[in-house]
Amino acid sequence: MTDRELPNEALSPTPCPRQLSAERQLLWMLAPIALALLGYAAIYVDHPISFWCYKDNGLKPIQEFLNTMETPGNGYGVFILGVTIFCLDHKRRILLVRALCCAFGAGLTANGLKLLLERTRPKAFDFTNSIWESFGGWLPGASAGSSGQSFPSAHTATAFCLAVVLCWMYPRGRCLFPFFAFCVAWQRIASGAHFLSDTLFGAATGCFIALLFFKIGLLPGWLDSMETRFLRKHD
Repeated sequence: MTDRELPNEALSPTPCPRQLSAERQLLWMLAPIALALLGYAAIYVDHPISFWCYKDNGLKPIQEFLNTMETPGNGYGVFILGVTIFCLDHKRRILLVRALCCAFGAGLTANGLKLLLERTRPKAFDFTNSIWESFGGWLPGASAGSSGQSFPSAHTATAFCLAVVLCWMYPRGRCLFPFFAFCVAWQRIASGAHFLSDTLFGAATGCFIALLFFKIGLLPGWLDSMETRFLRKHD
Protein backbone atom coordinates (compact mmCIF):
# COMPACT_ATOMS: atom_id res chain seq x y z
CA MET A 1 0.00 0.00 0.00
CA THR A 2 1.44 3.39 -1.00
CA ASP A 3 1.29 6.69 0.88
CA ARG A 4 -1.47 7.86 -1.46
CA GLU A 5 -3.62 4.89 -0.48
CA LEU A 6 -3.25 5.44 3.25
CA PRO A 7 -5.96 7.33 5.16
CA ASN A 8 -5.19 10.99 5.82
CA GLU A 9 -4.87 10.47 9.59
CA ALA A 10 -2.05 7.98 8.97
CA LEU A 11 -0.13 10.63 7.05
CA SER A 12 -0.52 13.47 9.52
CA PRO A 13 1.29 14.00 12.81
CA THR A 14 -0.47 13.59 16.13
CA PRO A 15 -2.11 16.84 17.27
CA CYS A 16 0.18 19.05 19.32
CA PRO A 17 -0.17 18.87 23.10
CA ARG A 18 -1.84 22.31 22.96
CA GLN A 19 -4.86 20.51 21.46
CA LEU A 20 -5.18 17.93 24.22
CA SER A 21 -7.66 17.95 27.08
CA ALA A 22 -7.11 20.37 29.94
CA GLU A 23 -6.04 17.55 32.26
CA ARG A 24 -3.45 16.21 29.84
CA GLN A 25 -2.19 19.72 29.11
CA LEU A 26 -1.64 20.22 32.84
CA LEU A 27 0.29 16.96 33.10
CA TRP A 28 2.38 18.00 30.12
CA MET A 29 3.21 21.33 31.75
CA LEU A 30 4.02 19.77 35.12
CA ALA A 31 6.30 17.05 33.76
CA PRO A 32 9.55 19.10 33.81
CA ILE A 33 8.80 20.37 37.33
CA ALA A 34 8.03 16.87 38.61
CA LEU A 35 11.22 15.46 37.06
CA ALA A 36 13.30 18.27 38.56
CA LEU A 37 11.82 17.63 42.02
CA LEU A 38 12.56 13.93 41.65
CA GLY A 39 16.08 14.87 40.61
CA TYR A 40 16.60 16.84 43.82
CA ALA A 41 15.24 13.97 45.92
CA ALA A 42 17.46 11.50 44.05
CA ILE A 43 20.62 13.28 45.25
CA TYR A 44 20.11 11.53 48.58
CA VAL A 45 20.34 8.10 46.93
CA ASP A 46 22.95 8.96 44.28
CA HIS A 47 25.80 7.55 46.35
CA PRO A 48 24.56 3.95 46.83
CA ILE A 49 23.00 3.68 43.36
CA SER A 50 26.09 4.84 41.49
CA PHE A 51 28.38 2.76 43.68
CA TRP A 52 26.32 -0.35 42.95
CA CYS A 53 25.91 0.36 39.25
CA TYR A 54 29.46 1.47 38.47
CA LYS A 55 31.96 0.70 41.21
CA ASP A 56 30.41 -2.62 42.22
CA ASN A 57 29.65 -3.59 38.60
CA GLY A 58 26.11 -4.46 39.54
CA LEU A 59 25.00 -4.08 35.92
CA LYS A 60 27.98 -5.72 34.25
CA PRO A 61 25.94 -8.63 32.77
CA ILE A 62 23.81 -6.21 30.75
CA GLN A 63 26.41 -3.49 30.20
CA GLU A 64 26.87 -4.38 26.54
CA PHE A 65 23.14 -4.00 25.89
CA LEU A 66 23.06 -0.67 27.71
CA ASN A 67 26.02 0.63 25.73
CA THR A 68 24.13 0.05 22.49
CA MET A 69 21.24 2.11 23.88
CA GLU A 70 23.35 5.27 24.15
CA THR A 71 22.77 6.09 20.47
CA PRO A 72 19.38 7.90 20.82
CA GLY A 73 21.01 10.26 23.28
CA ASN A 74 23.89 11.58 21.21
CA GLY A 75 24.03 13.93 18.24
CA TYR A 76 25.17 11.26 15.82
CA GLY A 77 22.19 9.07 16.68
CA VAL A 78 19.76 11.96 16.23
CA PHE A 79 21.35 12.83 12.89
CA ILE A 80 21.19 9.23 11.62
CA LEU A 81 17.56 8.96 12.68
CA GLY A 82 16.78 12.21 10.88
CA VAL A 83 18.42 10.97 7.68
CA THR A 84 16.48 7.69 7.95
CA ILE A 85 13.12 9.47 8.31
CA PHE A 86 14.03 11.85 5.48
CA CYS A 87 14.77 8.94 3.14
CA LEU A 88 11.93 6.60 4.11
CA ASP A 89 9.03 8.83 5.13
CA HIS A 90 8.65 11.58 2.51
CA LYS A 91 5.32 12.69 3.92
CA ARG A 92 6.85 13.67 7.25
CA ARG A 93 10.02 15.32 5.99
CA ILE A 94 8.73 18.75 6.93
CA LEU A 95 8.29 17.57 10.54
CA LEU A 96 12.03 16.99 10.79
CA VAL A 97 12.57 20.75 11.11
CA ARG A 98 10.82 20.74 14.48
CA ALA A 99 12.10 17.29 15.45
CA LEU A 100 15.80 17.94 14.90
CA CYS A 101 15.80 21.49 16.28
CA CYS A 102 13.98 20.25 19.37
CA ALA A 103 16.29 17.28 20.03
CA PHE A 104 19.53 19.13 19.33
CA GLY A 105 18.26 22.11 21.31
CA ALA A 106 17.72 19.94 24.38
CA GLY A 107 21.25 18.56 24.23
CA LEU A 108 22.79 22.00 23.71
CA THR A 109 20.76 23.45 26.59
CA ALA A 110 21.94 20.70 28.95
CA ASN A 111 25.54 21.25 27.84
CA GLY A 112 25.10 24.94 28.59
CA LEU A 113 23.82 24.16 32.08
CA LYS A 114 26.97 22.12 32.74
CA LEU A 115 28.90 25.39 32.60
CA LEU A 116 26.85 26.85 35.47
CA LEU A 117 27.49 24.25 38.18
CA GLU A 118 30.45 21.92 38.56
CA ARG A 119 29.78 18.33 39.56
CA THR A 120 32.18 15.41 39.50
CA ARG A 121 31.16 12.40 37.44
CA PRO A 122 30.76 9.09 39.31
CA LYS A 123 33.75 7.53 37.53
CA ALA A 124 35.95 10.35 38.86
CA PHE A 125 34.31 10.63 42.30
CA ASP A 126 35.80 9.32 45.55
CA PHE A 127 32.94 7.31 47.04
CA THR A 128 34.44 7.56 50.52
CA ASN A 129 33.21 11.18 50.52
CA SER A 130 29.71 12.53 51.02
CA ILE A 131 27.63 12.83 47.87
CA TRP A 132 27.43 16.60 48.43
CA GLU A 133 31.18 16.78 47.86
CA SER A 134 30.52 15.81 44.23
CA PHE A 135 29.30 19.38 43.74
CA GLY A 136 31.86 22.08 43.08
CA GLY A 137 31.58 25.81 42.59
CA TRP A 138 29.20 27.91 40.52
CA LEU A 139 30.03 29.16 37.04
CA PRO A 140 33.06 26.96 36.40
CA GLY A 141 32.72 27.40 32.65
CA ALA A 142 34.86 24.92 30.78
CA SER A 143 37.56 24.92 33.48
CA ALA A 144 36.05 21.88 35.24
CA GLY A 145 36.75 19.69 32.22
CA SER A 146 34.67 16.69 31.24
CA SER A 147 35.10 14.99 34.63
CA GLY A 148 33.45 17.98 36.32
CA GLN A 149 30.47 18.23 33.96
CA SER A 150 28.16 15.60 35.36
CA PHE A 151 25.17 17.91 35.93
CA PRO A 152 22.85 17.55 34.07
CA SER A 153 22.96 14.66 31.60
CA ALA A 154 22.88 16.01 28.04
CA HIS A 155 22.40 12.50 26.63
CA THR A 156 19.27 12.04 28.73
CA ALA A 157 17.96 15.49 27.82
CA THR A 158 18.36 14.68 24.12
CA ALA A 159 16.81 11.22 24.48
CA PHE A 160 13.71 12.38 26.35
CA CYS A 161 13.13 15.31 24.05
CA LEU A 162 13.55 13.01 21.05
CA ALA A 163 11.08 10.55 22.60
CA VAL A 164 8.46 13.30 22.84
CA VAL A 165 9.02 14.27 19.21
CA LEU A 166 8.89 10.68 17.94
CA CYS A 167 5.70 9.96 19.90
CA TRP A 168 4.19 12.99 18.16
CA MET A 169 5.34 11.85 14.72
CA TYR A 170 4.64 8.13 15.20
CA PRO A 171 2.04 7.70 17.96
CA ARG A 172 2.02 3.92 17.62
CA GLY A 173 5.46 3.95 19.21
CA ARG A 174 4.40 5.92 22.29
CA CYS A 175 5.43 3.02 24.55
CA LEU A 176 8.63 2.19 22.68
CA PHE A 177 10.27 5.62 22.39
CA PRO A 178 10.09 6.47 26.12
CA PHE A 179 11.60 3.05 26.82
CA PHE A 180 14.57 3.98 24.65
CA ALA A 181 14.94 7.24 26.59
CA PHE A 182 14.91 5.41 29.92
CA CYS A 183 17.57 3.02 28.59
CA VAL A 184 19.76 5.99 27.68
CA ALA A 185 19.46 7.33 31.24
CA TRP A 186 20.22 3.88 32.66
CA GLN A 187 23.28 3.57 30.45
CA ARG A 188 24.63 6.92 31.64
CA ILE A 189 24.33 5.77 35.25
CA ALA A 190 25.76 2.30 34.64
CA SER A 191 28.76 3.67 32.75
CA GLY A 192 29.68 6.04 35.57
CA ALA A 193 29.04 9.11 33.42
CA HIS A 194 26.20 10.48 35.56
CA PHE A 195 24.39 10.10 38.85
CA LEU A 196 20.67 9.28 38.92
CA SER A 197 19.83 12.88 39.81
CA ASP A 198 21.80 14.11 36.77
CA THR A 199 19.66 12.01 34.46
CA LEU A 200 16.42 13.20 36.08
CA PHE A 201 17.45 16.83 35.70
CA GLY A 202 18.46 15.99 32.12
CA ALA A 203 15.02 14.49 31.48
CA ALA A 204 13.44 17.64 32.95
CA THR A 205 15.54 19.77 30.59
CA GLY A 206 14.50 17.68 27.59
CA CYS A 207 10.81 17.89 28.47
CA PHE A 208 11.04 21.65 29.02
CA ILE A 209 12.65 22.21 25.61
CA ALA A 210 9.90 20.06 24.08
CA LEU A 211 7.37 22.42 25.69
CA LEU A 212 8.96 25.34 23.87
CA PHE A 213 8.43 23.57 20.54
CA PHE A 214 4.94 22.23 21.28
CA LYS A 215 3.24 24.33 23.91
CA ILE A 216 4.77 27.63 25.08
CA GLY A 217 5.06 30.87 23.13
CA LEU A 218 4.67 31.67 19.44
CA LEU A 219 7.01 29.01 18.02
CA PRO A 220 4.56 26.06 18.22
CA GLY A 221 1.86 27.95 16.32
CA TRP A 222 4.29 29.04 13.62
CA LEU A 223 5.58 25.48 13.19
CA ASP A 224 2.02 24.11 13.11
CA SER A 225 1.11 26.52 10.33
CA MET A 226 4.21 25.71 8.29
CA GLU A 227 3.76 21.96 8.64
CA THR A 228 0.03 22.09 7.86
CA ARG A 229 0.60 24.06 4.66
CA PHE A 230 3.24 21.58 3.53
CA LEU A 231 1.12 18.52 4.36
CA ARG A 232 -1.93 19.91 2.52
CA LYS A 233 0.18 20.85 -0.47
CA HIS A 234 1.54 17.30 -0.77
CA ASP A 235 -1.63 15.46 0.17
